[in-house]
Amino acid sequence: MVAKGETVVVAGTRKGVFVAHSRDRRRWKMEGPFFEGVECYHASLDPRDGRTLWAAPASMHWGPTVRSSRDWGKRWTKPAAPKYPKESGLSVSRIWHVEPVGDELWAGVEPAGLFRSVDGGKSWEGVEGFNAQPGRDKWTPGGGGLCLHTILPYPGEPKRMIAAASAVGIFGTNDGGASWRLMNGGIQAGHLPEGVTKEGAAGSCPHKIVRDSRDPAVLYMQNHFGVYRRRRGDDAWTDISKGLPSRFGFPMVAHPHDGGTVYTVPLEADANRVTPGGAMAVWRTKNGGKTWQRLAKGLPQKGAFHTILREGMATDGKDPAGLYVGTTTGHLYASRDEGGSWSEIATTLPPILSVEAGVAR
Repeated sequence: MVAKGETVVVAGTRKGVFVAHSRDRRRWKMEGPFFEGVECYHASLDPRDGRTLWAAPASMHWGPTVRSSRDWGKRWTKPAAPKYPKESGLSVSRIWHVEPVGDELWAGVEPAGLFRSVDGGKSWEGVEGFNAQPGRDKWTPGGGGLCLHTILPYPGEPKRMIAAASAVGIFGTNDGGASWRLMNGGIQAGHLPEGVTKEGAAGSCPHKIVRDSRDPAVLYMQNHFGVYRRRRGDDAWTDISKGLPSRFGFPMVAHPHDGGTVYTVPLEADANRVTPGGAMAVWRTKNGGKTWQRLAKGLPQKGAFHTILREGMATDGKDPAGLYVGTTTGHLYASRDEGGSWSEIATTLPPILSVEAGVAR
């Protein structure tokens, strides 16, 4: 059983949820699977209490639900599900992300929408300022579907938030979700005649967005068409892809303490979504994207044609920071020295859809 002070890594997979825990981040114990045989696009440890596990299993029979456990998976709450009103003509097919926002819980779903719960996930209400936006009937899905996958609250100001949906774009709100603005300016998009997306217009495909740990007004994004940075007041995103082996990839994580430091895992290309050359590596910038460093010590460098999805990388928030990467081939890698060296927690899990980490309290 998980003990207070242990590092906890939660993996959502195609066949249930697994929980790894360790006192020293060297030797790991594994609990699970929970929700055996059921795909779970997101599972996490609630940072507010360091004890509650959240999971979003999607049963083929009962559909997508949100569940929680406060005893490390022994007992789970009854299933509850975000649902669109009948008159919308929409039906939730997957829950892509569950995010604590202040005292509330928010969920991003497919087809792209936002829901909030004020009673710990027992019931859900739609965020109509987002869900009923004019023009959403013209939104187009990305390769993984029309999914809202990123919910990024501003620290200490829960009414300020970023949300992102593929392949629609990046949305910002300053009023708790009553109104939203599209923030797509300056992103490469080869499918558009102009070659770049416009501020206020739909049509970008964000894969993951994170906030700078020192200055949360600075955003970093792995997009379908490159890696970008944006500061408060900017009217467009700045391309920071130079120095990376590819513009394409899915995950991105901000260092929990060091400003200007983010990590990503580039993949070969849109048409070949594997690590370049079959060599596994994580890439890090420590200066806001001016330069990038390849981190591969301990990672396989031959025959490792891995795919890492948008939720497949996390940090535990410790100092030095631990980093964790999960692959669709069931490998779960860990670094206890901020990416300097890596080891394996597991190698034979089901395909990993999400990885989150934290400290048990």
